[in-house]
Amino acid sequence: MVTISDIARLSGVAKSTVSRFLNGGSVGSHTKEKIEKVIRETGYVPNSFAQSLKAKRPNMIGTVVPRLDSYASSRTLMGIDEQLRSMDFDMLILNSSRDPHREVENLYSFARQKVAGIILLATEIDGEHVAAFKSLQVPLILVGQQYPGIYSIIHDDESSAYDLGRLVLLKGHRRIAFLGVSEKDVAVGVGRKKGFKRAAEQCSDAEVVYYETGFGIEEAQQTAVEVIQSACPTVFVCATDNIALGVLKAANRLGFKVPDDFSITGFGGYEIAGIVHPGLTTVKFFYKETGKMAASSIIKLVNGQPVEQVMHSQYEIIERESLDIPQVN
Repeated sequence: MVTISDIARLSGVAKSTVSRFLNGGSVGSHTKEKIEKVIRETGYVPNSFAQSLKAKRPNMIGTVVPRLDSYASSRTLMGIDEQLRSMDFDMLILNSSRDPHREVENLYSFARQKVAGIILLATEIDGEHVAAFKSLQVPLILVGQQYPGIYSIIHDDESSAYDLGRLVLLKGHRRIAFLGVSEKDVAVGVGRKKGFKRAAEQCSDAEVVYYETGFGIEEAQQTAVEVIQSACPTVFVCATDNIALGVLKAANRLGFKVPDDFSITGFGGYEIAGIVHPGLTTVKFFYKETGKMAASSIIKLVNGQPVEQVMHSQYEIIERESLDIPQVN
């Protein structure tokens, strides 16, 4: 591995001169040309993290994600990375694997590494999180969850669920199965359920049964099989697109046709929702744009500029074949 010392030796200059050049300091044009030539020939790549630690103003933003194989997380990370790079900042990523304790450990780890700021794609906020928020001396933004006094960017879970609920009811559905997740996840588990419930309560003859399942397709499939065999809903309203895909698998497994036998809706707007048959009616959240908003906001905080305490991302309802008027039984 080529080092700064190697670059200095091959360029015939002092190591401090190479370091000054790499950190954007002033060096003579002739010296600059020699250093650049050696860098090109050796393929040297500066250690930007080490440079950041030595600089008065670090240029690293730490990002904590709940899982790396999530469509929402990956799209959000893409937005964060693109925006940070355009602003001459770099991103470090730590994965928590949906473990709240590990998530908090990641926050402290970034603080020890002296990152300029932290973006937390949170799934739930508990006492450990709150203690960390109070002790960290690093600008922090939550994405996907909200906590009083902490800068947050949230998907409008309640309003979007209300709008989806109105659409489902407008189609004529009255026997409804809502497949949600644990209420420890305030956004997905509480917000989406609350918004849908508000819409359903405005329809006096709507019968909604609320179920809890996991985020995975297989667990959702098993839950859906049990619901299909024990009840006769005309529509499954699912708290995520993955849950909706699990219901679709259950329908295929049991020989039911969607939307002839029952309809399905989801949340997220994953790309696969438009590829499967029938196409999935879903609430689309703009994850990449949310990531860019998070990156811009954290840099403003790093620079001491004002930022709104709570910001909302955009959404739209995409209506596809999986939602139709219920058949008369």
